[in-house]
Amino acid sequence: MTKPEKSTSTPIGAIGEFGLIDRLTEGLYDASDSTIKGIGDDAAVLDHADRRTLVSTDMLIEGIHFDLAYTPLKHLGYKAVMVNLSDIYAMNGMAEQITVSLALSNRFSVEAVEELYSGIKLACDQYQVDIVGGDTTSSMQGLVISITAMGSAARDQVVLRSGAQEGDLLCVSGDLGAAYLGLQLLEREKQIYLEAPDVQPDLEDQQYLVQRQLRPLARKDVILRLAELSIVPKAMIDLSDGLASDLMHIARQSGVGAEIQEDWVPIHEEAKLMAMQFKMDPITCALSGGEDYELLFAVDHRHEDALHDLDDISVVGSVKPKEEGIYLLSSAGKRHEIIAQGWKHFNEGGQPSNS
Repeated sequence: MTKPEKSTSTPIGAIGEFGLIDRLTEGLYDASDSTIKGIGDDAAVLDHADRRTLVSTDMLIEGIHFDLAYTPLKHLGYKAVMVNLSDIYAMNGMAEQITVSLALSNRFSVEAVEELYSGIKLACDQYQVDIVGGDTTSSMQGLVISITAMGSAARDQVVLRSGAQEGDLLCVSGDLGAAYLGLQLLEREKQIYLEAPDVQPDLEDQQYLVQRQLRPLARKDVILRLAELSIVPKAMIDLSDGLASDLMHIARQSGVGAEIQEDWVPIHEEAKLMAMQFKMDPITCALSGGEDYELLFAVDHRHEDALHDLDDISVVGSVKPKEEGIYLLSSAGKRHEIIAQGWKHFNEGGQPSNS
């Protein structure tokens, strides 16, 4: 938002691809027992013995998934890792390694890439995940980040989207809608800055919303707490595209319907207040906003008492017969069909939209 201080920057060409890799990977160590060989050979060597190997890849593209006008590079690196680790936890697994690939235009200096990588390293240190490889290349314009996360789960503990059954409870971790409202807030302040560069951003009272957008957390803690209670979800997904869209993935792949109770959906007070400022309905933000990276999961109804004792876990509805459809039960007791309106990578014109 504010103009960065000028500092000495080193063109990447001055040290070359391998010099850059050496600088970015200096001091890395392997934290996971399954990492036999990480960076430094033609391929990483991993050993998961009798466990199921889990692999997930996400790509973040400047101008599509992030805007560097208000996204610090360190935060971007951290978030890029969280996006991928979240997918592994959504399979009820433990993330253990990542590979990091970058496409960089010549406007990025060595120091800028090191700042990006500092966020990547911070995320890996906090979640005990090893960086075991990747690639760097040039880009005609902008920045592209591609991260592949790898992990494992016991053979009988892997959770797919397709296991939900009629009568199961639908649960979410954390709260929903705050990341989307954080994005709206940052976009608003960007427009103000473009029109009046001397005006400082007004974000002091909205730190929670901004953090939820710029620095989300993958919910490894939820997987560990469920395991302590011997609860294995029937189906699970991480909430990247919004509760409505991601619930539909579970419902369709499980061949079931679903009911969400409006009053049960957890929405942070700051999110409610900001939604009102933007003249938005808080429940709409929670259903369609996306980028919360919380977990949505179905569990046997027999676990209801145990779930209510867990902080930061909310029962939001239940699994219904397929013929009942997927709907929201409003505070007034009326049914409203849930229609997915979250992130769409391509609309009819071939342009991305985030509605």
